[in-house]
Amino acid sequence: MAPALPYKISVLVFIENAAGELLLMLRAKQPNLGVWSPIGGKLEMATGESPFECAVRETHEETGLSVAGADMHLFAMIAEKAYQGETHWLMFLFRCKQPITGLPPDITEGRFAFYSRDAIRNLPIPETDKAALWPIYDQYREGFVALKADCTRSPITVSVEQITGGT
Repeated sequence: MAPALPYKISVLVFIENAAGELLLMLRAKQPNLGVWSPIGGKLEMATGESPFECAVRETHEETGLSVAGADMHLFAMIAEKAYQGETHWLMFLFRCKQPITGLPPDITEGRFAFYSRDAIRNLPIPETDKAALWPIYDQYREGFVALKADCTRSPITVSVEQITGGT
């Protein structure tokens, strides 16, 4: 029998500038070392932090942008089974409704850049982002979708568990 993997809860926040370009971070540490992804982080479970509170906190910590929970639109929840064979993740995906005005300075977690949605297709990004997160963003960022991803094999299989609204 395989050993039990830890389960972690996190948020990803999709932020745009006024030109509609998306803010991404080139990750300087694991998970996703050396690839581009939206900002985010793990919930502070010891304090009972909610996904919305985490999204607001991470947005401020990583970019300096001050937002409120009302500035966040939860558009997806995805459960990833055995990501990189090490951890199960429950991720909440948010779209920040407040644009960011400039490029944030580098932080220990990585450096930032703005990219058009088309340019992101050619960047080094995690397999799960390519298979699930960006297609989810493209289709459901105005609504809500719940999904699960089986990362125990490649290609990753993604299945929808519920959809509300969307484009």
